[in-house]
Amino acid sequence: MPHPQLDRSKLFIRPLGERPNKVAIARDHVKPDAKPRHLSKESRTIIRDTAARIRQAKQAKKAVVLAFGAHTIKNGLAPVLIRLMKEGWVTHLATNGAGIIHDWEFAFQGCSSEDVAAGVKSGQFGIWQETGFYINLAIVVGAYEGLGYGESVGALVETEGLTIPSAAQLKKVVAQCIDTDPDRAAAAADLLSVVRQFKLKPGRMKVPHPFKSYGVQATAYRLNIPFTGHPMIGHDIIYNHPMNHGAAIGRTALRDFLSFANSINNLEGGVYLSVGSAVMSPMIFEKSLAMAQNLHIQQGRHIDRHYMLIVDLAKSTWNWSGKGEPPKNNPAYYLRYCKTFSRMGGTMRYLSADNRDFLLALYQELRKKS
Repeated sequence: MPHPQLDRSKLFIRPLGERPNKVAIARDHVKPDAKPRHLSKESRTIIRDTAARIRQAKQAKKAVVLAFGAHTIKNGLAPVLIRLMKEGWVTHLATNGAGIIHDWEFAFQGCSSEDVAAGVKSGQFGIWQETGFYINLAIVVGAYEGLGYGESVGALVETEGLTIPSAAQLKKVVAQCIDTDPDRAAAAADLLSVVRQFKLKPGRMKVPHPFKSYGVQATAYRLNIPFTGHPMIGHDIIYNHPMNHGAAIGRTALRDFLSFANSINNLEGGVYLSVGSAVMSPMIFEKSLAMAQNLHIQQGRHIDRHYMLIVDLAKSTWNWSGKGEPPKNNPAYYLRYCKTFSRMGGTMRYLSADNRDFLLALYQELRKKS
């Protein structure tokens, strides 16, 4: 017998414009030429070495993947990420569901980051109309159009709207594809369900994004650079809105995972940067590298010359580069974002730094010899 579920349609959902925010992107963004704060001599050496590796990878047309946690976006680093893309230093960006949301909110209304403690206490945390409605709808439409998770949101921002098919069109696609292409039929049926539930009018739905120049996903969509989203069910505020559709999340997130894995398949001689992501980045990386190795081994090859730089605020108590994995009785063993990468072959280095300082220093170092 199915267990009872909470009915999200009964929630009192307030307009996003009523929400106080901690960060305003026009005020708080970080300029690419801003000076990094304190970085140790050792940190700067690692950054110089990393920049050299990226230059080599770029010349060899190998993957340079930047995976990051949501604070990279929330800390106003969009202009730096955009420069890295525009100048060809990175070939793939990846973040979690929260990173997708902060980037969209900045592009849509110019501010983001609510007070979580106050919001939970008042029963309002994450229960905002525009964020839940538009991001979820973009994902359902994107799933129907064959887009990935981050790509769907990037398309919404860059084109400033969504194209909604009519119910009749969607019914026709379901009928035509059910035998020959059941995945497309299912995606059409998902969108049909949303169109009916929310009484969406067919045609172009205009959604202005006055701050889209700060949109990292929008820039990636425009430049045709993969920006993949790697969410976990229930982790993000968009799950609070009744527009949220689990099947569409799954379709688009799986597409993004396989896009990410495809980039890792080109990591021999490439660079992987993991910045402030304790769980998402190491978890998707290890599965992707395993699949890539499987394919390489079948062709008599192996991925061994990959360089991984892991950046986080925590001070390192273990020499990951020189001593390998610590014993289980050492607390460092349980730092997933270090332990996982130490098992991945290639060259792994760890850098304790704020994401702002690291990305600024790396970008400025890259430009010295560009």
